[in-house]
Amino acid sequence: MLKKVITYTDFNGVERTEAFYFNLSKAELAEMELSTAGGYTDMLKAIIDAKDTPSLVKIFKDLLLRSYGIKSDDGRRFMKSEQISTEFAQTEAYSQLFMELASDDKAAADFVKAVLPADLAKGVAKSDIPVVQ
Repeated sequence: MLKKVITYTDFNGVERTEAFYFNLSKAELAEMELSTAGGYTDMLKAIIDAKDTPSLVKIFKDLLLRSYGIKSDDGRRFMKSEQISTEFAQTEAYSQLFMELASDDKAAADFVKAVLPADLAKGVAKSDIPVVQ
């Protein structure tokens, strides 16, 4: 799980500093892989190899919003929904984070690795599995 503290100015001109949480579970990753024809990993590799920037941006946005959630106070749940993702996407914090990741290959790769379960992130670091760069 990634905790990202972002300082941004809201739409009332108020500067805010908030913590945002991002995570993808093994089940979510399996669903992404198995619900994509040919596999999510192979599809992503093909897009990267083709240097298909429009598709890559679309996938990265999906990954960013799919990984965003709200951690319960007791730490037992990581709540996600289309509404939660949409509300986050409507904030300046999202815009700021998206631009940071879109303009910095290393930050984007680090983000992807950080939202993976720890044991899978280690495997990504050692393999040739494509990471958005």
